[in-house]
Amino acid sequence: MIVLKASQDQVLAALQSVAGIVERRHTLPILANVLIRKTGASLQLTTSDLEIQIRTTAELGGDGGSFTTTVGARKLIDILRTMPADQTVSLESSQAKLILKGGKSKFTLQTLPAEDFPLVQEAASFGPAFSVPQKTLKDLLGQVSFAMAVHDIRYYLNGILFVAEGKQLSLVATDGHRLAYASATLDVEVPKQEVILPRKTVIELQRLLSDAGGDDQPLIEMQFANNQAKFAFGGMEFVTKLVEGKFPDYNRVIPKNHKNSITLGRAPLLASLQRTAILTSDKFKGVRLNIEPGTLRIAASNAEQEEAVDELDIDYGGDTIEIGFNVTYLIDALSNMNQDMVRIDLADSNSSALVTIPENATFKYVVMPMRI
Repeated sequence: MIVLKASQDQVLAALQSVAGIVERRHTLPILANVLIRKTGASLQLTTSDLEIQIRTTAELGGDGGSFTTTVGARKLIDILRTMPADQTVSLESSQAKLILKGGKSKFTLQTLPAEDFPLVQEAASFGPAFSVPQKTLKDLLGQVSFAMAVHDIRYYLNGILFVAEGKQLSLVATDGHRLAYASATLDVEVPKQEVILPRKTVIELQRLLSDAGGDDQPLIEMQFANNQAKFAFGGMEFVTKLVEGKFPDYNRVIPKNHKNSITLGRAPLLASLQRTAILTSDKFKGVRLNIEPGTLRIAASNAEQEEAVDELDIDYGGDTIEIGFNVTYLIDALSNMNQDMVRIDLADSNSSALVTIPENATFKYVVMPMRI
């Protein structure tokens, strides 16, 4: 049976959309495979890592009828990548093997039975579905995902808090040293829902979501259950486990009423921090900020007694403050913003700083000071 027959770019795009979660090495060998299910003219491709499951449906030619099997996802993609984009490729089933043909090339691949493929058990009941533009969600994820923890023992920090309430969708990420908050207004009212999406899910959504704008921009539909989230967009269905645990109260972490405030250009500040960071030591990424009326001085030094000092003119008439930060945390935040101006609120050298966009409450970034 010819399972599919289409151009290389169509087949590759369908496979790549589901293959991001596939691990090359897994304790269960079948999880390195993609589940292929043919029903009539439509072809369903499914991958899983036991916590996330991604499924896409496409029409890629071939014979009608029913057929299921599983085959190594990465191998298939690696082979397809070496073929020209406009070449017609076909996949045929033959005695527990799949034969991939393209031009004068032929590859015979081993399969594993479809009934052994462990599908994620979907939750019995999901909450109400609501939709947002894919671009809105992608932008929100981009504004906060850099602040997620990586392999933190407090597992609830290895992901993003997702809060939908009324007409607002807010995302929060923190690794204990910094916190990023971003929000957007929804077109529809939604009941209050709070979930923590795992890091791997966040990275995968960022990869898959479209950032097309305009009037008819593509939407993503979301539904949450106690321990699962379900997303549907662009012919794909994405089911993921949620992180269980209590996310820290982010409202308590965001400082209010800091009495000193500086507004300055984001790009000059970012460039100055990047220059100064070159002379920080690898382990200790500290920079000193000296803020006084009219001037912001950024300084760094390292174990080899090298030193960097950079000055920016600022419109500021508040207290003189000397404060230390991990320079990577400041660079991360500024690199993930695209506004011209940025505002920094400070109290003193021991309190965390609040970075925001002037006249805009949808983004907040809190960074703890460090002793230098």
